[in-house]
Amino acid sequence: MSSTTDASTGRAQISARTLRTDRWWLPPLLNFAGLTAWVVYATVRAFQQDNYWVGEYEYLTPFYSPCVSVGCVPESAHFGQFLPDVWWLPYASLTLPFLLLFRLTCYYYRKAYYRAFWLSPPACAVAEPHKKYTGETRFPLLGQNLHRYFFYAAAIISVINTYDMVLSFTTGIGLGNIILLVNVVALWAYTISCHSCRSIVGGRINNFSKHPMRYKSWQFVSRLNAKHMQLAWLTLGTLAFTDFYIMAVAAGWISDLRIVG
Repeated sequence: MSSTTDASTGRAQISARTLRTDRWWLPPLLNFAGLTAWVVYATVRAFQQDNYWVGEYEYLTPFYSPCVSVGCVPESAHFGQFLPDVWWLPYASLTLPFLLLFRLTCYYYRKAYYRAFWLSPPACAVAEPHKKYTGETRFPLLGQNLHRYFFYAAAIISVINTYDMVLSFTTGIGLGNIILLVNVVALWAYTISCHSCRSIVGGRINNFSKHPMRYKSWQFVSRLNAKHMQLAWLTLGTLAFTDFYIMAVAAGWISDLRIVG
């Protein structure tokens, strides 16, 4: 296979697509399968507009939080009902776009879907099929620079998810409460492990010794940042599992295992 690299850009010139002998194609393939499956599931659930609330135990799935459509069950609409009830508008339209943009612009996810969907490049030391490379200097990828602002929105949404979780404990303790709690902890860990959060906490400081609290915070966020990839996938799993469990209880497929109350 002829090289797809360009000497004028200073990129390596080899005649083969790659000299690697390992299964370099496996990670992008798994990423493609995993991200596609999650997007399909999340899209179906967001537009299903049913089985998202268990009133008896105050369980609200994160895919519908906050529920602000006039079609929402009134008890589930903790922040009011002001969006129209139409099939093409998810009940949580106020927050879902910001969550999507936060994940799309996340440094790890950018690496994952650039390689899995655009093959840019498919793996390290593997030639990509594109003749031109402009990085993130043109629209729409220029919008990746807005990641910091989407982080602020994601932090607010994590507060809302935390509120939903705390509210569910007012009816007692069941398996659903534990699942909601685990999901919220995972979401916070992923959110604050973000590179933007690390920069916000420790940025613009020339002398850490003069800012001991910010230094300790920066160290904590840095440790989480080292696990950002794992947390990114973990939260996809906890979000889907939490939603599926609440859907199953709401639909009457299973009963919530109660511990207290």
